[in-house]
Amino acid sequence: MACARAVTTLLGQWREGDEGALVELAPLVYEELRALARRYMGSEGAGHTLQATGLVNEAFIRLAGMDVPWSDRAHFYAVAARSMRRILVDHAKARRREKRGGAARHASLETVVIPDAAAGPADLLDIDEALERLARIDARKGEVIVLHYFGGMTYDEMAEALDVSPATVHRDLRLAKAWILNELRPA
Repeated sequence: MACARAVTTLLGQWREGDEGALVELAPLVYEELRALARRYMGSEGAGHTLQATGLVNEAFIRLAGMDVPWSDRAHFYAVAARSMRRILVDHAKARRREKRGGAARHASLETVVIPDAAAGPADLLDIDEALERLARIDARKGEVIVLHYFGGMTYDEMAEALDVSPATVHRDLRLAKAWILNELRPA
């Protein structure tokens, strides 16, 4: 818990313009961001050109360049999760363009978004499009998916970040997973 308080304190100092706080913050958050990135990249094929370290570095560069009024550690990791998701999607889109419409990389639903072995593999871009459709219908449910699967947050952390109860997070997550799974099933 001391580390969480330290991260929140350093985020506040950084928000106030203390560049030294960013230097102190980096090692505190880097390993947690790497663990998230390794989890994402674990579902990728052996020939994937983006590595976990590269994903973390790109995300951290983007986070450092953002002008965000960081409220706390949960807020930082929520934004980091969205940033990593965006980087992965942008990378998949670039690879698809390079292959002139070829297959985008496949991400396993079991490890990336929906834990349902019957679902089989799904394209990361299809998952992203389904998440965007869900967010247009119900923004909080879309955010719960991003925070849990891309941000690695616990129910309590998501509840704090979204200002709802853990029971609401659980309910939203179950409904969102079912909705996305339905969207990704072949017609």
